[in-house]
Amino acid sequence: QVQLVESGGGLVQPGGSLRLSCAASGFTFSDYAMRWYRQAPGKERELVAVIVATASTNYADSVKGRFTISRDNAKKTLYLQMNSLKLEDTAVYYCNVYYRYMNYWGQGTQVTVSS
Repeated sequence: QVQLVESGGGLVQPGGSLRLSCAASGFTFSDYAMRWYRQAPGKERELVAVIVATASTNYADSVKGRFTISRDNAKKTLYLQMNSLKLEDTAVYYCNVYYRYMNYWGQGTQVTVSS
């Protein structure tokens, strides 16, 4: 079965950096687009970044130039490098795959940006 396990969240000061990871299993990782979403308290879940099978990427305007999504197909792992973090980046971050007509989500990892 499909499993997605995020890690790497934590508490960081404004301007700091974090790298999130998402270990995937249960499907042919290299064949599928992967996405990072986030959900802040009281807000809807929003798409942060996507990387397709060819490694082409796209970002939400709010993170463009600060976040980088990447993938290591040999390790079946998705990454999100987050630089110049802002208070408004505080959220639970989830990785996602749409596989065989279903959305799969990890358990999420908390990112808190605070001074």
